[in-house]
Amino acid sequence: MKISLRTFVFLDALQPQLASYLATSSQGFLPVSGDACMWIEVAPGMAVHHLSDIALKKTNVRMGEQVVERAFGSMELHYRNQSEVLAAGDAVLQQLGITMESRLRCKIAWNEIIRAITPDHATLINRQLRKGSMLLPGKSMFILEVEPAGYIIYAANEAEKAAHVTLVDVKPFGSFGRLTMMGSEAEAEAAQHAAVAAIEQLNQRAAAHP
Repeated sequence: MKISLRTFVFLDALQPQLASYLATSSQGFLPVSGDACMWIEVAPGMAVHHLSDIALKKTNVRMGEQVVERAFGSMELHYRNQSEVLAAGDAVLQQLGITMESRLRCKIAWNEIIRAITPDHATLINRQLRKGSMLLPGKSMFILEVEPAGYIIYAANEAEKAAHVTLVDVKPFGSFGRLTMMGSEAEAEAAQHAAVAAIEQLNQRAAAHP
């Protein structure tokens, strides 16, 4: 059966908020701030089991997350040493018989800043999103939706690197990935710029290796 590589992205150093957020839902070994991380998403979903097995047996990486849906399967691999995480990614690519450039390009489906959010709106969002920080009334909310879903992790990490912004929620599973961040108007704009630039950079790399 043909396996499609939907997301394949390397994070050189998990930022503190994103690492803590991932740890809240981690079913395996908890990532910590500063760990290198690889996020891989494939279709169909069941294929992720064999690929996870390959990566774990050939390297010392730890698996923090594995989600197996019918359509898509995702895994998060991390380790303190960047070269070990990169080796795990290479093992997966070798098993698939493809290069990193075979991954799907990332499409931005939604990109918006809601400024000076109202108390009612903030309360409803906080009741729905329970793993990250609370969204505060009066702050600006940056929301981003991408396809495939896994790329939202990279966007979130790069946004946190570049902006003094608060992570409210990130969902890297399913058909679309979603990111919610909070800050002052300037902070939200800085996060937005960094996240979009990160995605554009990934796509430029893909375009350079057709």
